[in-house]
Amino acid sequence: MPWLRHWHRHPAVRSGEQLTTGERYADLMRNGMGSWPFVFGFLGAMFLWGFANSVLHAFSSNGKHGFDPYPYILLNLILSTLAGLQGAILLIAAKRADQISSELAANDYEVNVKAEKMIEENTRLTEAIKDLSEAIHAHILGEQDPAGR
Repeated sequence: MPWLRHWHRHPAVRSGEQLTTGERYADLMRNGMGSWPFVFGFLGAMFLWGFANSVLHAFSSNGKHGFDPYPYILLNLILSTLAGLQGAILLIAAKRADQISSELAANDYEVNVKAEKMIEENTRLTEAIKDLSEAIHAHILGEQDPAGR
């Protein structure tokens, strides 16, 4: 949804100081964690963790085996915690996106109602102009039939 990147510019959507702290953090999570830089940064961090720990393990002495012994118990704990929070994080971000969509939809509805009223008024005025034009035409022709008889 490309519109989610520019929603804060729309006059019908609350932004900045109008948002609660939770809404601001939800926007930050959605914009940060739902991006390619986050994905590549996460993959880079995993690679660095594995590489650094493997190097420390391979070249360690005195019985030390890196900062996270095989099978990377600390890394598994961190990833399991992240996986446990991932569902809640996705729901929070989706809820905020739905809130933005509903604010935009409410604004669209209001605009459509105003446009419909304007179209009805324009139609009424056009019909009045048509009636006046026909009356003027009849008056100019001397109350004759518009077919010229």
